[in-house]
Amino acid sequence: MISWINGELLELWQTNQKFFVLINCQGLGYEIQILESFFLKLKTNQISNKNITLWIKHIKKEDSDLLFGFTSKDQRDFFIDILSIRGVGSQIGMGLLNKFSIIEVINAIKTQNKKLISSVPGVGQKMSDRLILELKSKFKSEIQLEEKSNDEFEIKYPEINTMIEDLQLTLKSLNYKNKEIKTILPIIIKEIDLPAKKENNLSFEKLLKLAMNYLDKDGSNYAR
Repeated sequence: MISWINGELLELWQTNQKFFVLINCQGLGYEIQILESFFLKLKTNQISNKNITLWIKHIKKEDSDLLFGFTSKDQRDFFIDILSIRGVGSQIGMGLLNKFSIIEVINAIKTQNKKLISSVPGVGQKMSDRLILELKSKFKSEIQLEEKSNDEFEIKYPEINTMIEDLQLTLKSLNYKNKEIKTILPIIIKEIDLPAKKENNLSFEKLLKLAMNYLDKDGSNYAR
């Protein structure tokens, strides 16, 4: 079982709507399918460090071994959850994560947005229904927490919803866990008077810095 891999990027390429990297790890070359967003960052040199780490899902078949790589453990685990649904294969799972973030998928499940889910290549109406039904059960606690947090923000601070949503997405992309993020958001809201701060040019950068101070293992009890 391969859980994660760290190595030197040797090559990257695209085959139809599949995106691949070849990584040298201790003299062995691992061919790994990755998400389009990470592929484009590598291709456009947005990531200068060619020594990369990926969380891996290894799928063993009779005639092949397939490796799927993700930049965060949450992405990898979400992919595994998708694969556990009857009739859903690896390419549908990758297609879903290529098109939407985890938060967007959870929101689609919460609102039963079948049109959004079925917009993924290979997902028809019946599979969309099945995905929403089974993923709703798997992510019941996350959906309830999301609803509770969103209600608080929408009622008290409707003018800064976008800033809060962007903050959550950014922290997720930095590999902070959803539970940790949800824990510190109310604390940040309570600590700073957002409507007043907004009048004083509260910036997203300042909000992000404050959130990371709480999440920083050296500066808070909410350590990663």
